[in-house]
Amino acid sequence: MDAAFDHSDPGAVATGLDRVRLMWRRGRVRQFRTAALLCLLAAALVVGVALAPAVFPVTALMVPLLLGSLVLNPRQLPWFVGWIVAMVVATLVLQAEVTSRIVAVAVIEGLMAAIVLVTARRRSSLGVAGNTGESMFVDLRDRLLNQGGIPALPAGWLVESALRSASGTPFAGDFLVATVLADDTRLEVVVVDVSGKGDAAGTRALLLSGAFGGMLGALAPEDFLEAANDYLLRQGWDEGFATAVHLSLDLVTGDFSVRSAGHPPAVQRHSGSGRWGVLPSAGPVLGLIEDAEFEVAQGVLGPGDAVLLYTDGMVERPRRDIEMGLDRMLGQAETLLHGSFVGSAERLVASLGSPDDDRAMVVVHRR
Repeated sequence: MDAAFDHSDPGAVATGLDRVRLMWRRGRVRQFRTAALLCLLAAALVVGVALAPAVFPVTALMVPLLLGSLVLNPRQLPWFVGWIVAMVVATLVLQAEVTSRIVAVAVIEGLMAAIVLVTARRRSSLGVAGNTGESMFVDLRDRLLNQGGIPALPAGWLVESALRSASGTPFAGDFLVATVLADDTRLEVVVVDVSGKGDAAGTRALLLSGAFGGMLGALAPEDFLEAANDYLLRQGWDEGFATAVHLSLDLVTGDFSVRSAGHPPAVQRHSGSGRWGVLPSAGPVLGLIEDAEFEVAQGVLGPGDAVLLYTDGMVERPRRDIEMGLDRMLGQAETLLHGSFVGSAERLVASLGSPDDDRAMVVVHRR
């Protein structure tokens, strides 16, 4: 690993810039080499088709075309497609007899080239090659999922989470962010439901998860939802609203506070009575009105107690009142959580809610 350099030293900065330029030049050389190899491959296939048509079919030119669509950047791809079209024309010229079948194959290859160009034009806004763009999406997806990871907690506490998207992919409009602060004595968790569903809301959820993650660790609990509301208002999105529920828990005493922004209420299970109680916090949806205020519900988690945070996909279904959905969730929770809370969030998400909506669940349990 390279040693770190002092940014205040002009010589060190110059060395760093030289390294960046060198890496950039190497990248350009690598891209040029790849494009040149693909062009040579296409030319070799043309010669092969002309000399040994029984071994090299005319359709062989689709191979470099497909490879080029995967590895070349949007700037290189148009002229490479032009090269492939020229090679197809050369193949027709070199044929001893141009049959209707060969003409049909050439037309199909021309259509494939047009499809690749249209796809490249859509990628040009991103500015990367096909496989690179997919790698970026995978990295962004992993970062979104990591934002929702539950940090290690002191002994005596169990926190589990589960997330299901309406589309069945890891991209969803529901997400959660969690962190432990103040020398491992305070847990902060926020569950958010972004407007929209599945992949359509995934990009907004990704942006908000990063922003909310930064605010969650830097602000006092009473300031978090206000800052989140201001952030959404500044974005100016057409569908820029979101609901959220925020839990701040003292891991030493069990004292907690819950604040909600247009979100279904958190619920608490009291181990002594075995009953569930709704935590009455309320507030406007994030991103709609300025200077919003959010009510707080406070309580204490004793040994055996639990708190559930969830999104509306867990309790809402078409033609069913949300109160009925909440009653059903609590009844199912009492059955599924009886005896053990391990794996509880996954069990609840799997058995409850609408498969046509994103669903998220967080279970906080004091052992």
